[in-house]
Amino acid sequence: MVNDIIADSLTRIRNASMRRLDTTNLYYAKIVVSILEVFQAKGFIESFKVIEKDKKQSINVVLKYDEKGHAVINEITRISKPGRRIYKGRNELKRFKNGYGTIVVSTSKGVIANEDAYKANVGGEALCSIW
Repeated sequence: MVNDIIADSLTRIRNASMRRLDTTNLYYAKIVVSILEVFQAKGFIESFKVIEKDKKQSINVVLKYDEKGHAVINEITRISKPGRRIYKGRNELKRFKNGYGTIVVSTSKGVIANEDAYKANVGGEALCSIW
């Protein structure tokens, strides 16, 4: 039993990236799919696919590497944790890592990137950061 499915998913992606694996499997959750959609839109992963096997769903993530074989993901961290939720206002979400990184935010408009939250004039729970 996994208590924090987001942290487990980020750790699996981080470990697979460090080992230079092509794919990794994650437990299925709607919030994880939403986070992966943001990662794919920002170009941190190639693609992902929800797989159903014996009435259990999992997510297969294809990782992205540059032409030299280095991982596109330099750092991926969990910000808000089950024991301590971190909320950020609109003005705190303007830029991250000078525009190279992304903070994934859970807002009233869904799970979106920090730039989109700033443009939509909403704040929310900062789930994770990636660059």
